[in-house]
Amino acid sequence: MWVIIVYDINEKRVAKVLKYLRRYLNWIQNSVFEGELTYAELKKVKSGLKRLMNTQEDSVIIFSSSLSNDYKKEIIGLDKAKETQIL
Repeated sequence: MWVIIVYDINEKRVAKVLKYLRRYLNWIQNSVFEGELTYAELKKVKSGLKRLMNTQEDSVIIFSSSLSNDYKKEIIGLDKAKETQIL
């Protein structure tokens, strides 16, 4: 399934969340990840995020669709995802 994750995490925890999500998805912009995950992988990602975040302060939004081939992305301005591919 195609997944987009957007997060608003306290700066004390944001580096850990960023590092964690990079293991599973493509970092496309500050606080935004996208990519293909299986149902089991998504379940694992959710579980890991819950351990890293404080649910009283932090927020994570997950968009998912089984129609990844019908997904359209348009970038206006700097494509930050291309910058991270150099790493």
